[in-house]
Amino acid sequence: MTDQALAGALADERRRLVFAAITLGDSDTAAVVARTGMGVRDVATAVRRLVDAGLVTDAGPGLRVDDGRLGEMARIRTGDSAALARSPAAAVLRAFLRDGVLVRFPAQRGRRRHLLEHIAARSFEPGARYPERAVDEALRAWCDGGEADHVTLRRYLVDERLLARDQGVYWRPCPA
Repeated sequence: MTDQALAGALADERRRLVFAAITLGDSDTAAVVARTGMGVRDVATAVRRLVDAGLVTDAGPGLRVDDGRLGEMARIRTGDSAALARSPAAAVLRAFLRDGVLVRFPAQRGRRRHLLEHIAARSFEPGARYPERAVDEALRAWCDGGEADHVTLRRYLVDERLLARDQGVYWRPCPA
């Protein structure tokens, strides 16, 4: 699962509420409905999306968080960090990212390009279509607490052709 897929799965408040209820031990739809106060249809939709994302499993006795899958995602992220430390752009990323938050934008275009490529690759699947709202949510996570804002980040991604847009729909172009 990519960072974007994980963020997308938990971007919706209703899915977060359902995920929290399941984490707290509610193992069927009725219990989740009772805890969250949501409608059965909304809960069922959220559960389906969480199952599709691999965060929740409905195999076996009821709903439960897929601990194995979460552990696997954590190991993948640890591996990404080791590879990142060895890459030529690592110094740029260390200078401008703190705990996954964009501190500020590099003034030099080449450095900014390295940073934007990193953010695009971890936020968006090539070819997948995203409404502007989903793009903004994904980019806000990179800017939360830093001096950079998500609107400027989105504009830089489009200017560098790392994201394409048409009528409020964005996508990361497929690599050639």
